[in-house]
Amino acid sequence: MGIATINPANGQVGKTFSPLDTAELEDRLARSATAYASYRATTHSERAGWMRAVADLLDEEAAATAALLTLEMGKTIRAARAEIAKCAAGCRYYAEHAAQMLADEVVEAGAVQATRAYVRWEPLGPVLAVMPWNFPMWQVIRFAAPTLMAGNVALLKHASNVPQTALYLEDLFRRAGFPQDVFSTLLIGSDRVETVLRDERVVGVSLTGSTEAGRSVAALAGEVLKPAVLELGGSDPFLVLPSADLEKAAEAAATARCQNNGQSCIAAKRFVVHADVADQFESLFAKALGALVVGDPAEEGADVGPLATERGREDVEELVADAVEKGATVVVGGERPPRPGWFYPPTLLTGVTRDMRMYTEEVFGPVAQLHRVADLDEALALANDSAFGLGSNAWTNDPAEQERCARELQAGMVFLNGMTTSYPELPFGGIKTSGYGRELGQLGIRAFCNAKTVWVGESGSGDATTARPE
Repeated sequence: MGIATINPANGQVGKTFSPLDTAELEDRLARSATAYASYRATTHSERAGWMRAVADLLDEEAAATAALLTLEMGKTIRAARAEIAKCAAGCRYYAEHAAQMLADEVVEAGAVQATRAYVRWEPLGPVLAVMPWNFPMWQVIRFAAPTLMAGNVALLKHASNVPQTALYLEDLFRRAGFPQDVFSTLLIGSDRVETVLRDERVVGVSLTGSTEAGRSVAALAGEVLKPAVLELGGSDPFLVLPSADLEKAAEAAATARCQNNGQSCIAAKRFVVHADVADQFESLFAKALGALVVGDPAEEGADVGPLATERGREDVEELVADAVEKGATVVVGGERPPRPGWFYPPTLLTGVTRDMRMYTEEVFGPVAQLHRVADLDEALALANDSAFGLGSNAWTNDPAEQERCARELQAGMVFLNGMTTSYPELPFGGIKTSGYGRELGQLGIRAFCNAKTVWVGESGSGDATTARPE
């Protein structure tokens, strides 16, 4: 069904929306370009004031906005409130630090035969964001806060099942004081992303989504020579070694696998456990998963809500069925509960082998696979035996093992004795088929900036290009 709110807890259709027609889309693009012409000249201080106002509104409206996230994609109400709080914190972080992150970088003048030389970070223009439904506020804010603070303007093509959240975000930035059309929501289908990205007024694209969507957007961005940041799928490993605190590791494992109802690219999915502690860890992990409450996401007591779409649950069921048919064992869960909505229970499988689809494919639901290994060598080999490379986790109190995991795990992020998450202070992104480029941190705010070299010589000193060959 097109662009619509469908409650995953009961399958009922709420509000539906008509996509922008050709004239309306052209008007949005034109207004975005016009807004950029003046917005790029605003000061960091002005932008910071508006960004802090966004954070204040997020705090003030948290209850109603959390209910909207729960309604549109089934996120538990507690998780929804936490997401909104994280958004507010991210806005405040960039309001506080953007000017420093984008300050001119002075180069030693004498080394380049200049009287003065520096790198200036300047905005590029309207940037398209193609965003997913699983963290419908945070995914957008972690793009928009640095992008707007850098002086760019934003065009949001959000997932079609969270239209009310998408429209709220546009209204949020407007009410916070940002100039008109600096942040615009485009209610369009995925089939029109190409039209927007090909438009000469659009200067780049940030996409969070599937590897398949990333390939498509990357190919197009390459064709039109526009920068792209891609945060794609993941099948993160979670290593548990004998020196780990097993109880803490098991508790974190259950959270890491079932956060956001199991629908997170950085959720731990492949649990790789040393044989010496495998029995104990499996027992603790299974107990922790079984204790999670599957229920109405609007109720405070729910730990795990429904999957966001009916097709999403079917995909999870197909992957589990394929594994079981080929010999995997279900330790916990594995069957949909007899209730309305697109619920699926926390599930643990053992005996997963390479001929099973879930060994190589991402399971976007609360399903964990546990692998037993003989030593750290085998653990690292299995962890890296994946096309994905987004995040990774390793639990060990041995400094040498920590260093080796940090060095040898093939991922954009390595978290030791903790579950993968995102912080405004740290770059976020992956390698291999998990994408390229980085969001957040200093790298994130510079992703859509021109690193402009400025070289100043003495008057009459001659052409700098004659001093040294290119």
